[in-house]
Amino acid sequence: MASKFSLSARSRRNLLGVHPDLVRVVERAIQITAVDFAVTEGLRTKARQAELVKAGKSQTMNSRHLTGHAVDLAAWVGGTVSWDRPHYFKIAEAMKAAAAELGVAIVWGGDWKTFFDGPHFELDRKVYP
Repeated sequence: MASKFSLSARSRRNLLGVHPDLVRVVERAIQITAVDFAVTEGLRTKARQAELVKAGKSQTMNSRHLTGHAVDLAAWVGGTVSWDRPHYFKIAEAMKAAAAELGVAIVWGGDWKTFFDGPHFELDRKVYP
């Protein structure tokens, strides 16, 4: 069965510098997801991270984005980005299934107890220090 969705050229560019294991998970997840998604950010500079912390969009300067160990995904619904939370549970389902299939340990920001970060996926620090 052919995949319903595929990564755009922009999403592929946003994966440059991201750890190959996480790239493989994203590439597999797009093939099995019920909700289309775009990669909005992967590897970040310290300056970009500082901007996001200052704007209240991130809570740490110790982000996994700085080392290429994290990606942010945005639900793409009806030709536009949607921040509706239910979409992120479906994307997480695909990301977790892809990670399990490929034997890659990931953590979803939507599972964090401190705050909900539905777009965020990172390689587990216990396996990828």
